[in-house]
Amino acid sequence: MIAMPSRRLFFALICLACLGLLGFGLYLEHVKGVEPCPLCVFQRIAFIAIALIAFAAAVHGPGRLWGRIYNGLIIVAAAAGAGIAGRQVWLQHLPPERVPDCGPGLDYLIETLPLGEALKMILTGSGECAEVKWRFLGLSIPEWSLAWFLLLILLCLTWIFIEKKAGPDTAGQSYADTPQ
Repeated sequence: MIAMPSRRLFFALICLACLGLLGFGLYLEHVKGVEPCPLCVFQRIAFIAIALIAFAAAVHGPGRLWGRIYNGLIIVAAAAGAGIAGRQVWLQHLPPERVPDCGPGLDYLIETLPLGEALKMILTGSGECAEVKWRFLGLSIPEWSLAWFLLLILLCLTWIFIEKKAGPDTAGQSYADTPQ
């Protein structure tokens, strides 16, 4: 049987992972001078949403039902982030002649256009979003973001599946000690 950490620890680790990723993004921006494009900003928003949900869950110490609800919310936020990161990865792999022109900045779009139009333009991406500004182990920032979003989805789905197989609610118990 797989020994699982408590629900609080599980959600606290997710929160800490997202805060670490956000902190690294801020380091790249403010120390290394790597300016985030509009799609990068929305990926950050998805990581912030996941961190807030996971923090609320860690503080709450949920039972099985609320644990599933929190996992579901994290999956939704991570899926949105994965969609945005996937779009940026696609833009980065376009041939140079197919890359869209750079558009106006995020601040300008939000200040001048209705929210729906601004979001549509932002999520469509621009040439600025296709530029690879930093790599680690051969992967760009949105490729790493996509990997993290998918990992978070996988972790939450795995947690739900393992809890379902564990039987009755065992909040606060180790799953290794759960009767089978």
